[in-house]
Amino acid sequence: MQPTNIRALKQERILELTWPDGAVHRIPFRLLRLECPCASCVNEFTGERTLNPDNVPEDVHPSTLALTGNYALKVSWSDNHNTGLYAWEVLRRIAMENRL
Repeated sequence: MQPTNIRALKQERILELTWPDGAVHRIPFRLLRLECPCASCVNEFTGERTLNPDNVPEDVHPSTLALTGNYALKVSWSDNHNTGLYAWEVLRRIAMENRL
């Protein structure tokens, strides 16, 4: 399910997603960066997270957001990380697991 609205709230440092079912999730930028699903941040064989949280600045924020097809959001980050591709299901899971 694709969000009906996506907003990067820079002052609040939150990505706000509105879903067709009416749910609204507000994911802090840093949490989203820490949950990056790319092969640089997660061991693709074991699923173990390899990204060291100490290496992610507290003020990290998206430099760009781009829709990728009908299935994902590509995020380029202020810490120069740009391989994060967040499928809609991944974004929803992050929000649900963190009760956002």
